[in-house]
Amino acid sequence: MGKRRSEHPQAPPLPPEPCAGDDGGGGVTKQKSVCYYTTTHASPTLTTARQHEMVPHRVSMTHALINAYGRLARRHGPSPRRAGHRARPPASSSPMTQTYQIPPRPHAAPADYYDATGAKTRRREAAEGYNLGEVWNERARCVTNENPVIDNLWDYCRRYAGGSLAAARALASGKYKVAINWSGGMHHVCEGKAGGFCYVNDIVFRRVLYLDINAHHGDGVKTAFVDDSRVSFHQFDGEFFPRTGAAVDVGGGDNGVCPTLINVPLQVGTRDGRYHQLFAPVVDRVMAVFEPDAVVMQCGADSLAGDWLASLGLSVRGHAKCVRIVKGYGLPLLLLGGGGYTINHVASCWCYETKKIT
Repeated sequence: MGKRRSEHPQAPPLPPEPCAGDDGGGGVTKQKSVCYYTTTHASPTLTTARQHEMVPHRVSMTHALINAYGRLARRHGPSPRRAGHRARPPASSSPMTQTYQIPPRPHAAPADYYDATGAKTRRREAAEGYNLGEVWNERARCVTNENPVIDNLWDYCRRYAGGSLAAARALASGKYKVAINWSGGMHHVCEGKAGGFCYVNDIVFRRVLYLDINAHHGDGVKTAFVDDSRVSFHQFDGEFFPRTGAAVDVGGGDNGVCPTLINVPLQVGTRDGRYHQLFAPVVDRVMAVFEPDAVVMQCGADSLAGDWLASLGLSVRGHAKCVRIVKGYGLPLLLLGGGGYTINHVASCWCYETKKIT
């Protein structure tokens, strides 16, 4: 996306222990061995796509609701540093801090893209090359704007991806059992391509078990680590976005011999009882076989009943029970956000789960 690397110098590295100390570190709150990442700037400003499905203030509403219930201690100081497109930990670092590189900084701003004429046309074309803006959607067979060019896009991506890295480093320090970043969980991004309202994939940590209870299958994570252990519970009928995640898709493993992906396709309207009948034994078996050192769990709230882009039927308590089941294994656990398009449901769900965790 950037023309010359020298125009965008490497961002400073994230602090090694963003949650350490009694002062908590600005933006990351410590409570009962839980690290909670919060920033007032982790919601995008949709100036040219105000009716976009990814409601921009759902994360800030979640923070406000959690704070109203007294679950967040007040902290002061600088926020954890944002991720940079060259910021990648060394190979010897913890598996919980190894992730995709952040893409180069996009030049396009809404004025460059939506009012593109003359020289700005090149910027529009460059943005569309990364699946940004109004592009042909092969799945939908039409032109869509699911990944709009928005104000401060680069800053937004760095903040939510930096939050996931900061939370992961908190777990890797050994001082915390659970870390939460509700602004993360963008599981549709494939390398070099935005997708499904997601711009940067902050989930692809290496050598950990990844669990996904978002209603939509995490195609970007699956593509990134097709040979690593990933488990996804999602709505599937062959047509529902992103049209991936069939039960027969089991990954490669040892030259295709050993399955590494477990997809659990769910029927429209699947409610708590049936969901948990599948979730608990599948997770238990995966834990026994894979023996992970840590778990990354994408907690997309579009699996709740009443979400206007999906059709599953979980209650807030049912959604939280999945988190509680995974937490019960006692492994370092990174909780991320994700989908969720009925905004009051999203905030209520993540607030409830934060309360139960802390």
